[in-house]
Amino acid sequence: MPFTGNWEQNVRKVVPYIPGEQPKDTDVIKLNTNENPYPPAPEVRRILDDFNESDMRLYPDPEADVLVSALAENYGLDKSQIFVGVGSDDVIAMAYMTFFNSDKPVLFPDITYSFYDVWAEVFRIPYETKPLTADFRIDPADYCCENGGIIFPNPNAPTGVFESLDTVESIIKANPDSVVIVDEAYIDFGGESCLPLINKYENLLVVQTFSKSRSMAGMRIGFAMGNEKLIKFMNDVKFSVNSYTMNRVTQICGAAAVRDKSYFEETVSRIIATRERTKKVLEDMGFTFPDSKSNFLFAKPPVKPAGEVFSELKKRKIFVRWWDKPLIKDYLRISIGTDDEMDRLFEALKEVLGIE
Repeated sequence: MPFTGNWEQNVRKVVPYIPGEQPKDTDVIKLNTNENPYPPAPEVRRILDDFNESDMRLYPDPEADVLVSALAENYGLDKSQIFVGVGSDDVIAMAYMTFFNSDKPVLFPDITYSFYDVWAEVFRIPYETKPLTADFRIDPADYCCENGGIIFPNPNAPTGVFESLDTVESIIKANPDSVVIVDEAYIDFGGESCLPLINKYENLLVVQTFSKSRSMAGMRIGFAMGNEKLIKFMNDVKFSVNSYTMNRVTQICGAAAVRDKSYFEETVSRIIATRERTKKVLEDMGFTFPDSKSNFLFAKPPVKPAGEVFSELKKRKIFVRWWDKPLIKDYLRISIGTDDEMDRLFEALKEVLGIE
């Protein structure tokens, strides 16, 4: 028998975040992780083809200046107002470590991105969830109380609901003693960014990502924008943990993607058009859903339970997302794919639901 001790009592144990399934089979329609169905900007492909492998022996620029400079130019900001990380998950984790350090609870919605409570558990940060209204909206009054920080997505995930800038600003204004993080992972698909408010409120941090609208989920690029004091505090933490977080090729590819505005606008417009068409088709089938300003729909199927529809679609090699959780178990989250992929989804749904 091996020697055993009490070492496990010192292990930090958490229930991990469970991402959407990544099937090994490539012969599937993958509408479960909100990835962009179109390739990145053409210049990204050229950079990958021409990248000098000898550069891989050198450490990347810890300040990621080529990427930060491109973002600053694109958003009309100073470089000191931008923080970059390895996906928005990394950016938000850094923000948690940097700003959520009081004994008061961090606040976020009860139906939201399920990583928020995981980070709180990992970093031992107290938190409270606030219920959404019956139509999946935030009640700003719920956030007018003492707290150690606030975070919420806009548009929300998994619902796709977009809150007005008046709602967002009311929450920021009511919490001058806390940092408010607005996670805008899906903002490019029809919402209005609260970015202009960073010049009005020094406690606002706006987080965005390249994973959705810029088709670069596999390269892991996220960024935050805010008051230069907030950004400096985040960089101080980042450089104390790992200065070289983003590799050289990712920095260069990210900058190229930002500069190609016409391609970005074209692909986003295509996804929005497909989303609006999908709304009409699903509505005709009897689905109900809140209006979405994201690249997915949060839809309740007719006739059959969502879990059963999820399983039947999977048998047909069509992957959507379903959570067996209270409040949301009646809904499927369906990412917007190409028009052809959505047409194949519609046909499968008709078969599963017995719709002529």
